Amino acid sequence: MQTTLEQLPSLLQRRLAPLYVLHGDEPLLVQEAADAIRAAARAQGYTERSAHVVSGAHFDWSGVLAAAGSMSLFSDRLLLEVRIPSGKPGKDGAVALQQLAAQAPAQDSTLTVVLLPRLDKATRSSAWFSALEAHGTSVALEPVERAQLPAWIAQRLARQGQRVAAGEEGQRALQFFADRVEGNLLAAHQEIQKLALLYPEGELGLEQIQAAVLNVARYDVQKLALAALAGQAARVQRMLEGLQAEGEAAVLVHWTLADDIRALKRVKDALAAGRPLPMALREQRVWGAKERLYERVLPRLSERQITRLLVHAHQVDGIVKGLPVPGWPADPWLALQRLALQFSRCCAEAQGGAVRPTR
Repeated sequence: MQTTLEQLPSLLQRRLAPLYVLHGDEPLLVQEAADAIRAAARAQGYTERSAHVVSGAHFDWSGVLAAAGSMSLFSDRLLLEVRIPSGKPGKDGAVALQQLAAQAPAQDSTLTVVLLPRLDKATRSSAWFSALEAHGTSVALEPVERAQLPAWIAQRLARQGQRVAAGEEGQRALQFFADRVEGNLLAAHQEIQKLALLYPEGELGLEQIQAAVLNVARYDVQKLALAALAGQAARVQRMLEGLQAEGEAAVLVHWTLADDIRALKRVKDALAAGRPLPMALREQRVWGAKERLYERVLPRLSERQITRLLVHAHQVDGIVKGLPVPGWPADPWLALQRLALQFSRCCAEAQGGAVRPTR
């Protein structure tokens, strides 16, 4: 059975499953899901806990299997936790997990929780993971993306009896909050809790949030390209400033932007040669959120615009490697900013949107 973090509390109130599988990379969400299961288990008499961390290919699974198959010496029920940080249990682990899954429904005295990182498609299709899902409850802990973050913050504020003002001011407050904590959900949670300590229940104004919320955002290079494709010039500039402050390599940032510009060129050429868009995107390994953005910008992005971006990407490649280029800033990050903003503005125009301010 598959479920979400939002649905998990109601499922736990109805009944406990014999086996839970938590998979995701967001520490806050993993911790909250695990804590909810632990609390429900304690309430049902699972007062002893046995935790195992699978480290390395030569991990001894016999201890895990023994714990799963034995009665507790000190209490009637046992909570067995198996954490696999790599997400790769190995050959022996795969067999052990399938055995755990098969015996879980018959083990009234043991409740098993398997904790995994975010899994790729191949791992989710493996025999051992399919067995865990078939005999237990699987909770996919998906990251909270930037577009979802304001609503997530509002929901968390509501839990502690606080809210932003209605209308535009409230939306500005939530957007400001999201900009400050993007990519750092644990810190976002802490900043929300801090507001409960600083202000009473009720409405929070924009000035109160601006005064209290620290800038704890963490940026992902891969998401920079998505922001550029979405035409979000202001966010692109903010992300570049954050990546530079975090010490990210300018060469890596350039490679990410240039890779998408080259991919746009290849897909555009394929379309000109008569290839259907879905086929051209698959050939260039473009899927998910990026695929949707390509579908929006490519029809109205001209060959001239893409060629110009490609030339500029080549020039910036030299700059980040220490070669001066006439007409361009010598500083690699200033050159990257110019390239990224050109890229995002072209994409914004291709989607029929007005170019947004860069501050």
